Amino acid sequence: MAKRKSLRISSLFKALAMLAVCVWSGLPIALIFISSLKLPRDIFASPPSLFFTPTFDNYARLWAEAGNIFQGLFNSLIVTIGTMSLAVLVSLLAAYAYSRYRSRWLSVSAFFLIAIRLIPPIVITIPLFPAVNALGLNDTHFILIILYTAFFVSLGTFVMRTFIDQIPRELDEAAIIDGASRLQVISKVILPLSAQGIVAVAVFIIVYAWNEFLFAFIFTSSFAKTAPLALAELNDSFDGVQWGVVFAAASVQLVPILLFIIMTQKYLVAGLTAGATKG
Repeated sequence: MAKRKSLRISSLFKALAMLAVCVWSGLPIALIFISSLKLPRDIFASPPSLFFTPTFDNYARLWAEAGNIFQGLFNSLIVTIGTMSLAVLVSLLAAYAYSRYRSRWLSVSAFFLIAIRLIPPIVITIPLFPAVNALGLNDTHFILIILYTAFFVSLGTFVMRTFIDQIPRELDEAAIIDGASRLQVISKVILPLSAQGIVAVAVFIIVYAWNEFLFAFIFTSSFAKTAPLALAELNDSFDGVQWGVVFAAASVQLVPILLFIIMTQKYLVAGLTAGATKG
């Protein structure tokens, strides 16, 4: 009887904890969507208006007056797809090397990859600006793709390595004995067997590239301006901040990545727990 009561208390505690986490994570997103459907006078009403007539006026004004946000979404899509493709390719090749080979230079380079992740991005971003400007790469999709890839490839490599480590080396050796090259081993043996890890890394990269702000703020001005930057500029209006339009723009920027995260949540969990059960 006492054991059953203890189990009930434990289940109740877990349910309350999960509810608290859901409210903590979901409440800001819900407030953004709800505020985007309110008239400006209702957004910051005190006390808050719990009952209101939903309106799409803010979205209509966003379409009519703030077209930059849609160009920013298109730029974000280009940069995100480019970064994901390049970073996954580089991470896969690097992860294979770290998984299958051992040498002092590989150990040094692994330390360097980890160190890059520990350095605040702003420290390495500012000194890069003159070089990027001299090469004429400022305000291009290409420079954002290269910078995002360089910054994320370290984490992608070590997440993907965890998945490749679980593939028996004997499969590589059997393929090589049959005449396969290393690239053929990677494409025909490693790639299919580590597909879950590759997708997990791709999901992380897409989420990061879609939301990144600092690199876009420093290295773009108009042509390659991404959605987070266009959204931030809505707060600099000379006529005062149009909060309804800002919330509508934030909702438009959130919806694609939110749907994507919901559809790929199992791969996010796989990536977060990669290596957790290894001895």
